[in-house]
Amino acid sequence: MRRSLLALLLLSAGASLLGAQERGVTLTDAIRLSAQVQPLVVEAETEVRTANALRRSAWGAYLPTVTASSSASDFFSEGASRIDPVTGRLTTGNSSNRSISTSLSASLDLFTGFRRGAEMGAARASQYAADASLVDARFQQALETTNQFFDALAAEQLVVVRQASVRRAEEQLKVSVAKLRAGSATRSDSLRSLVTLGDARLELIGAETDLASAQAGLARLVGEIGRVRAVDDSAYYQVVTAVDTLTLRAEAESRSPRIQSASAGASAARASLRASRSAYWPSLTLSANTAWNGSGIDDYSLLNQRQVRLALNWTLFNQFDRELAVVQRSASLDVAEARADDSRRAVAAELTTRLAELDAARARIDITLTSVAAASEDIRVQQERYRLGASTIVDVLTSQEALNQAEVNVVVARFDYLRAKAQLETLIGRTL
Repeated sequence: MRRSLLALLLLSAGASLLGAQERGVTLTDAIRLSAQVQPLVVEAETEVRTANALRRSAWGAYLPTVTASSSASDFFSEGASRIDPVTGRLTTGNSSNRSISTSLSASLDLFTGFRRGAEMGAARASQYAADASLVDARFQQALETTNQFFDALAAEQLVVVRQASVRRAEEQLKVSVAKLRAGSATRSDSLRSLVTLGDARLELIGAETDLASAQAGLARLVGEIGRVRAVDDSAYYQVVTAVDTLTLRAEAESRSPRIQSASAGASAARASLRASRSAYWPSLTLSANTAWNGSGIDDYSLLNQRQVRLALNWTLFNQFDRELAVVQRSASLDVAEARADDSRRAVAAELTTRLAELDAARARIDITLTSVAAASEDIRVQQERYRLGASTIVDVLTSQEALNQAEVNVVVARFDYLRAKAQLETLIGRTL
């Protein structure tokens, strides 16, 4: 018995030590860390870099293309031997020559059928869409991290609640056993108390399992392996007073990251359609080239050549490729505009839902706090009545279960409010 008790104490100490070694993060740190490692944000950041490069490329289309080249060659040709008619000597027919050349050329598009302007507009729209998508991705990732953070925090508080219910069940079992030994209670009382204690321990095991799962999920989001503990803060539980619904709706319409991202995508599709229509116009190109050439025959004297060229190119028919591009980009524009309109409706509908959830959670917090106070007083009265023999064990256990459930309801209501608030903040793009 002593060895078993010692082993149990060692295991408890080891579990406590492992719990103390768990890393804790605040909500701000968790959001910052998740934005650095989660693919959703990383992908959005790469799209911003790509959009910036695309806009730089569109601006570069107004600049000339400059090319410099240089080459050297060694030429050899084998020929038949012959007799020189002047000297009468036998000469070889082989010949060789070495040459060098260098050139500098430039080309400038004078007119591209308004293609460059349309592509510049499309690049700007794509850059704005990428920036808006990055903001939306960060808010979406922050919402996921916040929910996971609150899941871990709620699970930790539920473990505390279940531990309290186990302690109450243990105390009640001691009272029932003492009354049984004193002859003032039946054996059924102690058996009922033992069953209640077993149920409380099972609920505690389930709560600890949920805590491990929530902390592991939080660890994944912040780029860790194992479990990460959510650091509590009293500021989380400050209930916001009633919000101005009309103001929030107007604010969501004007600055919601989801709406901004979808609207920017539609603008980019519209500019891309304009760029595809530029293929029907002619293009005018001015080019110039200067080169220097020399060979061993003339002692590598560099001789200059210059050329200036003005070219007009007009594609009259290209097997309907232009028409295909216009139709494809027009279809993309229709889809982008439909998505933008649906995003506005979706944000409006979700805003209504989140506001209702926020009000309901605020009311549930008040109700559950009152229930906890009433249940605490009720169990105190029932325990005293049971001690005096004026109440049955069923009354005590019923009151005890009511207190347990009331404490759980407080935790659930509190974190339902926090989640609804976080989702509302994601919709409007700012904190309340």
